[in-house]
Amino acid sequence: AVVSTQSTGDSASRKDDYRDLCQFVAHASLDMIGEHMWTTNNMYLKIVDKFNDWNVSAFVTAGKQRFIILHDVKNEDSIRQFFQEVYELYIKAAMNPFYEPNTPIISQIFHQKLKVLCRRYLI
Repeated sequence: AVVSTQSTGDSASRKDDYRDLCQFVAHASLDMIGEHMWTTNNMYLKIVDKFNDWNVSAFVTAGKQRFIILHDVKNEDSIRQFFQEVYELYIKAAMNPFYEPNTPIISQIFHQKLKVLCRRYLI
């Protein structure tokens, strides 16, 4: 999911371009995350990459799932806390006996709680 706090204008085309750019930056940072995750035992990797004014922070779970966030504010404590709470939310969803590993989490409750965490820590 792409979550943004920046205004992208009124045009639907600009919003699509912005969303595509965010996804491109996130995917491009996967190599940097791969390098960082093998050099530390920490789950929170802090800022692993930069693109223009954006920073890419990452969190790697014990099962090597990667959480990535693009942000323009350097509030490490809020981002770390956000990742920790998202990880707890992820664990609860993954422990559901009806959840199939390595598939998207399709739960309205999960997505609602994720939005609350975004508002609390990122906006």
